[in-house]
Amino acid sequence: MYIEDVKKGMKVLKRILILLLIITGLYIIFHQAAQFNWFKSSQNENQATITNDIDLIDMNLSSVSTTIIPEDRKDLKAVYNGKGTLIVRENGDTVEVSIKNKWFNSFSWGFSKKKELKIYIPETYDRNMDIDLGSGRVNFSGQADNPVKLKDLNVNIGSGQMNLKNLIVKRFDHDVSSGNVQIDSLKADSGKFQLSSGKMEIQHYTGPVDATVSSGKLDIQMDKLTDSVELNLSSGAASIDLPKNADFTLNGDKSSGIISCDFPLTAQKQTKHSLDGKHGSGKYKLDLDVSSGVIKIK
Repeated sequence: MYIEDVKKGMKVLKRILILLLIITGLYIIFHQAAQFNWFKSSQNENQATITNDIDLIDMNLSSVSTTIIPEDRKDLKAVYNGKGTLIVRENGDTVEVSIKNKWFNSFSWGFSKKKELKIYIPETYDRNMDIDLGSGRVNFSGQADNPVKLKDLNVNIGSGQMNLKNLIVKRFDHDVSSGNVQIDSLKADSGKFQLSSGKMEIQHYTGPVDATVSSGKLDIQMDKLTDSVELNLSSGAASIDLPKNADFTLNGDKSSGIISCDFPLTAQKQTKHSLDGKHGSGKYKLDLDVSSGVIKIK
């Protein structure tokens, strides 16, 4: 009986050993394939004509370094270096751009290669754009003397980094879960900013502000105050940098936090839970609400 149990145990150990050898062999195959580029990265490109019927360019990007380049052209061209498949397709009034990864690219075998995507769009395209960034980086900018002009620009960031520069937008909607966002020279008829965590820095902004900060840090610098500012801060920190001649009426409410203002205020009223006052003519409203954290007007 004892000998039979030993034999059965040996058979089980042998099967386990064979299974381990198979797994090790598969690992070596995939690892060497990556090392010797058997599943090599490649450059591929795709195009779509941007007609007057195209109302939206929809970009779904993840784990890719992306540069959006406006230039003198009539179509959209995307050039991709990296693993996965570049997809550019027309879907009704929308042109969609995305990267589809093969199943074996979702595993890490100790080797990675930078993914780089360049998207060339007509500089005359002035309709709508959606950018969904799961992770990675996006750079999108116009020229100082020829800014990008769009109707709606909707940006959704899970994580990663985004740089926007020289844009004129009728409606700007920016939702950031985490990551780092830098915006330089943005003019909007409607500006909505939502920050769950991370950091958002905005320089040379013109337009109304509707901002909600759950945590993280939001800094907005405005060359000219031309509309109302509404900011709700749950936690974290936010600053609003205004020109010295800004005309505003401040209505500040705070549950547990701080609201500070470097501007001299007339008709100032300050209590434990509020800060109100007026600077200049008081033309534009600054409505601030702090649950926890700090808002500074400077």
